[in-house]
Amino acid sequence: MGRIAVIGAGMGAMAAAARLAVAGHRVVVYERTETYGGAVRRFERDGFAFDTGPGLLPLPAVYRDLFVKTGKQPLEECVELVQVDPSTDHVFADGTRVSLPNASRAGVLTALDEALGADAGARWGDFLVRAREAWDRSRRPLLEEPLWPNWPVLAEREPYPSVTHKKLLRTRRAGTLAEIGAWELRDARLTALLESHALVYGLDPRDTPASAAVLPYMEHAFGTWYVRGGIRELARAVYERCVARRVEFRFATSVERIVEKDGRVVGVEFSEAGSQPSGPGGTTFAEADFVVAGVAPGVLQSLVPGAVIRGDDEVPPQPGASSRLTVLLALRGRRPDGVAHRTVIHTADREGELDRLFGERRGLPVAPSVVVSRPDDPALVPDAEHEAVTLTVTVPSGAQVSEADVERVLDAAGRALPGLRDRLLWHEVRTPADIAEATGVEGGAVPAPALAAADGRLLHPSNGTRMPGLFAAGGWAHPGGGLPHAGMSGALVAGLIVEGQGFQGSQ
Repeated sequence: MGRIAVIGAGMGAMAAAARLAVAGHRVVVYERTETYGGAVRRFERDGFAFDTGPGLLPLPAVYRDLFVKTGKQPLEECVELVQVDPSTDHVFADGTRVSLPNASRAGVLTALDEALGADAGARWGDFLVRAREAWDRSRRPLLEEPLWPNWPVLAEREPYPSVTHKKLLRTRRAGTLAEIGAWELRDARLTALLESHALVYGLDPRDTPASAAVLPYMEHAFGTWYVRGGIRELARAVYERCVARRVEFRFATSVERIVEKDGRVVGVEFSEAGSQPSGPGGTTFAEADFVVAGVAPGVLQSLVPGAVIRGDDEVPPQPGASSRLTVLLALRGRRPDGVAHRTVIHTADREGELDRLFGERRGLPVAPSVVVSRPDDPALVPDAEHEAVTLTVTVPSGAQVSEADVERVLDAAGRALPGLRDRLLWHEVRTPADIAEATGVEGGAVPAPALAAADGRLLHPSNGTRMPGLFAAGGWAHPGGGLPHAGMSGALVAGLIVEGQGFQGSQ
């Protein structure tokens, strides 16, 4: 079998490495930082522990499949999965609150009727039926198959079956999430609920295609899960599975160049911290029959200067305009019984928030929407008389964060955390600059999942490239960002390498 160099130890790259090692390849992972996981990191202090990347796992079947295909121990023997219930509490601008049960259609519709009034549940239920149709139409070509050369079909066709509306003798159909909210849901709170699924990925609902309806549908249909000990435990389990399959990891090792000969990949040049280089230019050369790059498109292109790895007829790199601000709170006092694991606090100034995130005056919103994560997990606190809470806010990539910005986030979080200021022992802040340091992506941009329609603007570059032997995995390659999508990208890359161009996708 072949020699494979994997650049980066993010979740998608490690998923590809484990699958390729099982197929008999010799796999070496080169990671420029000191640890694995990419954006899936952990911060620890004074007995408190926090996830600084994703906090919950949607669609766990992706990682169940990875563990089934790469060893005898299933995922549940390597980590403890807990289904989060309720799925989410929502605190709306008018003070209305609703708690949505996990993966229960009847429960969700009843909760919406009770909190928002009669017919709210029916409108959301009708929307979910249409969202399921969008999912059924786009799931396989968008997520489970390589991005074929006929990708414009995905770009041109809107899979969401919008309801026809007539106004002033005009017929119109919702083409964006914002229009679905205005024309089909017809309630500002239901609209906020819908749009929150886009905002968490840094997508502007005013121009995000209606196909993004699949995002709330995925959560509704497959549930939301927590990994006991934090999502970092999932990264640990994937890393250990790679090691068990004899994948070699070289940390603090930066790949400086992908080497090609006669138009095909032949290896990589790398430099190791603290080691004596063996070649010209201060680097060491390692032969490879295939290279899998788990890096952003701009970084990948910089590793093959002058080479054409993407053509003009291929999907352009996704803009990646947004990042995240994370505030980690160490609180005195035990976690109250019955509180939700996740609470979304919706802004009272929707237009102001969207303009600050996506308009000309980029910056942190004055009144931001905040996602509050309160895991019920003894592993994250020094004892039962303390609580570890994470606040997450979508911000523009490269945003500079001031203490005043953090204070506004704390003020907003107080709507879900009574007495927050009195309970606060200390807080730590993770900015876009910290994400950039961990992932190597300029501005700390965070990739969104691939979405159909929108002229292909929200698709991602294919896993294969125009350079034979060079492949791309992870959130910046097809099918995009998010833990499940990264795992899918690893499966697609492994399939393309093992089975070649005849690979038809996961089954």
